[in-house]
Amino acid sequence: MPWTKQAYPVSLKNFMAPVRNKAISIANALLKEGMPEERAIPIATARAEEWAVNRNLKIRKDKAA
Repeated sequence: MPWTKQAYPVSLKNFMAPVRNKAISIANALLKEGMPEERAIPIATARAEEWAVNRNLKIRKDKAA
């Protein structure tokens, strides 16, 4: 199932929008190549986190106190 900015895996809910959007893009590309969802999500998440670190972007939303 391809994901969108409005419909994405729950595991991405605490990511900042740019990082989440990058993960969605990567995951959709992996799915298109035939990778199963259960592998695509963690791979896309790791790659999006690396992408954010390389750009000095904040990765996750702050937790409420």
